[in-house]
Amino acid sequence: MQDNNSFPSERIKEDLKKLPEKPGVYIMKDKNDTILYVGKAIILKNRVRQYFQKTNKTERIKKMVSQIDHFEYIVVDSEMEALILECNLIKLHRPKYNVLLKDDKMYPYIKITMQEDFPTVRITRKKLNDGAKYFGPYTNAYAVKETVEFLNKTFKLKHCRKIFKPGKLETPCLNYHIKRCMGICMGNVTKEEYAKTVQQVVNVLDGKSEELLKQIEKEMQQASKKLNFEKAAELRDKKNSIENLMQRQKMDSFTENNIDVIGIVKYLDKASIEIFNIRNSKMIGGENFILKDVEEFSEGELLYDFIKQYYNEDNVPNKLMFRYEFEDMELAKQWLLKISGRKNIEFKVPKRGEKVKLIEMAERNAKISMQNKTDSIENEGLLVELMQLLHLEELPKRIESYDISNISGTDIVAGIVVFENAKPKKADYRRLKIKTVEGQNDIACMREVLMRRLKYCKKDFEGKSPFGPIPSLILMDGGISQVRVAKNVIMEYNLSIPVYGMVKNDKHRTRTIVDEDGKEYTIQSNELFHLVTFLQDEVHNTAIEYHRKLRESRVRQSELDKIEGIGEVKKKALLKKFKSVKKIKEASIEELCEVDGINEVLAKKILLSLEE
Repeated sequence: MQDNNSFPSERIKEDLKKLPEKPGVYIMKDKNDTILYVGKAIILKNRVRQYFQKTNKTERIKKMVSQIDHFEYIVVDSEMEALILECNLIKLHRPKYNVLLKDDKMYPYIKITMQEDFPTVRITRKKLNDGAKYFGPYTNAYAVKETVEFLNKTFKLKHCRKIFKPGKLETPCLNYHIKRCMGICMGNVTKEEYAKTVQQVVNVLDGKSEELLKQIEKEMQQASKKLNFEKAAELRDKKNSIENLMQRQKMDSFTENNIDVIGIVKYLDKASIEIFNIRNSKMIGGENFILKDVEEFSEGELLYDFIKQYYNEDNVPNKLMFRYEFEDMELAKQWLLKISGRKNIEFKVPKRGEKVKLIEMAERNAKISMQNKTDSIENEGLLVELMQLLHLEELPKRIESYDISNISGTDIVAGIVVFENAKPKKADYRRLKIKTVEGQNDIACMREVLMRRLKYCKKDFEGKSPFGPIPSLILMDGGISQVRVAKNVIMEYNLSIPVYGMVKNDKHRTRTIVDEDGKEYTIQSNELFHLVTFLQDEVHNTAIEYHRKLRESRVRQSELDKIEGIGEVKKKALLKKFKSVKKIKEASIEELCEVDGINEVLAKKILLSLEE
């Protein structure tokens, strides 16, 4: 990292003087030679020098520049070549400060091995010049898998990769016996007949299913007239399957053809990009990408970076539709033309009508994906509100709460609940028995619990904690005294965890949040109030349910175990039937005798013992 007193360094100053006034790509590196950022420039000298001038910069750029130890550059002949090189280097190195797609991969194709006498339908991620027919690439790998399975099942295509020679018959495999294959190996179908079936598959993938459905309907009627009802039923099932596939593929009918629709939604430091692929006027797929740490980027800038990383020579459509314009639209368009070999590509930013509705639909899906794949927008908004209310330095993504439960100082237990991203994380809930405190002393009990939990927040226990990561906020189920004991334990362990108390009113309902000095923080929104109430109720219920379980277990043991003639087997049989000692007390002699091993004499003894 550079010393701010002598920034930029003498080395960088000298390198800046040597920069050419030519287009190219610059590569920022840290002292470990790790690539921090890759960018393109029309004039390298002007663009790179801007990073080291005392001008207003975003926090992201300030942080990146502070880590630059040296930079490199590659001179090219044009801005277009710079863009192509920039795209390749970003995909190769995935620098920390570039906007990166979450999922950068080769997309699947559906491959039909037309070069074979009896073609098969497969999934592949490589498109070769091997005589096969390829469909795609598709962005939804799961949908591709479903489609290939459907095609093989519906059309009974050959599954195996054996090459069958004419006249040479073999023993059929299981697929033939369960009617998933025509039985090529048995000579049941000629090469010509099989080719007709393969053409039907091609038609389905080409979106030309209407003609195929008419043909199947005609064959179905002919089979019915000939009283070949088994064949008619088979054709009917095939027709229904194809229609279902068409419904799954198209989602809706569009007047546009061979376009991609891109929707972008930003919230705080995240963005969600949804892309719809429309081919032959039907929705055939889509993909979502979540971008993080992008609060300083506009939607147009994100769109530009997305286009550079998403598209390759195989997946460029005729038209791209999106809501936001960006500075280098013409350059991006020329780049797509170059990599795809197309003569024309249209960028469309619609203002009204059906096209705007398509973009709005993509944006709705982008929002849903953000809610499903990351912290939901609403929940993160609640955490922001809580952070602002309590003047926290960071978003309280992991909140822990503690409560003590006991009756008359017996079976003292504690409950620990964890909320991550404003949702319960039940896998991290813990229930503890108090070990060092006798009698009813909630403060001492809470201190024990906090000591046992927070010691694992020290570096000595890094990665070994049975309680999970360090909490970013502790909300105690109680008032000032509970907050103070937590503060003391936190100080003893030299930790820095904010802690507040959740206070209830006279009706035992959540009223407010307090700090160690008794200052109250009034919750403004109903949504945040419901979150705090839920947390407080959850920790209280977790503790009290554990206490009840231990108490019932202790009572159950003491009452049944003292009865002569009741061993472990009979005790389990009684509890299995009646569920509790209370229900056993309420049972009749006849009902008790229904349990294996319990006779009338023993039943009377049980009831007499439990009445004492």
